[in-house]
Amino acid sequence: MLAPEVVAYVTALEAAVTALQQEVAALRARVSQDSTNSSRPPSSDLPGHRPRPSVPPGSRRPGGQPGHRGFFRSLRPVEAVDAVVALRPVVCAHCGQTLTVDAGPADPAALRHQVLELPPIQVRVTEYQVAARTCADCGHITRAMWPADVPCGVVGPRLAATTSLLTGRYRLSKREAAQCLGDLFGADLAVGSISTVEQTVSVALAPVVAEARVAAQQAAVANLDETGWRQGRRRAWLWTMVTPLLTVFQMDRTRRGDVARALLGPDWGGIVGSDRYAGYRWLDVTRRQICWAHLKRDFQKLEDWGPGPRPVGQRLLALEREVFAWWGRFRAREVDREELAQAVGRLAAEMEAVLTEGAARGHPIAQPLCRDLLTLWPALWTFLRVEGVEPTNNTAEQALRPAVLWRKGSFGTHSEAGSRFAERLLTVAATCRQQRRNLCVFLIDALTAAQGAQPAPSLLPAT
Repeated sequence: MLAPEVVAYVTALEAAVTALQQEVAALRARVSQDSTNSSRPPSSDLPGHRPRPSVPPGSRRPGGQPGHRGFFRSLRPVEAVDAVVALRPVVCAHCGQTLTVDAGPADPAALRHQVLELPPIQVRVTEYQVAARTCADCGHITRAMWPADVPCGVVGPRLAATTSLLTGRYRLSKREAAQCLGDLFGADLAVGSISTVEQTVSVALAPVVAEARVAAQQAAVANLDETGWRQGRRRAWLWTMVTPLLTVFQMDRTRRGDVARALLGPDWGGIVGSDRYAGYRWLDVTRRQICWAHLKRDFQKLEDWGPGPRPVGQRLLALEREVFAWWGRFRAREVDREELAQAVGRLAAEMEAVLTEGAARGHPIAQPLCRDLLTLWPALWTFLRVEGVEPTNNTAEQALRPAVLWRKGSFGTHSEAGSRFAERLLTVAATCRQQRRNLCVFLIDALTAAQGAQPAPSLLPAT
């Protein structure tokens, strides 16, 4: 029989080994994190970290795949082109006989070929000379009034719209934008003038974005997401709210649920698609849709962690694949919503059993996820019963991608005013893209309206 001191020592060693094993497993799981099992972006994946399934040689050729509908440039009507150059043969290439000018009934139709070209563009400078005259009777000096359409600054609406497109939509730095304007149009703008133009655009877009935000709060379905930002030396967050017709951005210093409440408005009664972030917990689970793309990463994390939670992760991944297979068939109109609900309902019952078992007797890494999903259970299946709800939050994540690229290139914004410009231009750019409207034309209209003290154009669709 071992002495009590030896038993205590062995027990302590076993506890230390167990703790070290758990720590090693956690460190290995952290090292193996990538875009498939965590919230890291695909750009952070190491080369060859998780190779994609190999495709047999010759099974997929480069370019368009079978069944893909090609996109071809259509000819504009003749009345819509700027110039027509008619080319006709003068003599017969066979016998030398002179040919008629007008086409005959036996002549084939002319071949049409259209060339797109930019005209020479140079910035146009207009000088306004405001004269003053002295009254011969009273000696009072009267100066002419400025026309209402004259900008207060040195940049007109078209140049201002183009400048904000270069910096805010196409993510050029202010120095690059100034050089680009000089190279393309001969416009000589200083870097500081670019910032001034951005603020002019921001003021013009303020009522536009305010109206869009109120209208978005009346939507039946919205997808929300957020990403990190930098404002000066402090951390900030850029939030987005995507509805079928409008996309709204908001910059805030916090990531709390209060920002989501402000985005949705006090009278929100629709469905919210999002990830499982705690900032959305105040929403009722029956009014939410949890993103299945995020769930797939969570399930993959369990499979990659190790032998403990791997069986649960593998079973959940298999169910997730079947759910998306049925959703794909539904989107392809191979099954109707009733058939989708019946098929996925059977998968949901199996998934609930897996989660219940994992929450009760699962691995310590799997238990919190299983318990949380059981708490959010109705929010996993809203897409089955509500028209217009998607099972993923992809629309919000896609809306944030241009903003993320902007942040990576500019390292955020330097001031509160810069953040307002960013959120307003992102709102207008994303919404114009949704509605297939010309962003440059909209910006020109907004600047022209603000300059003439006229009502701002609306992002709300006409119908």
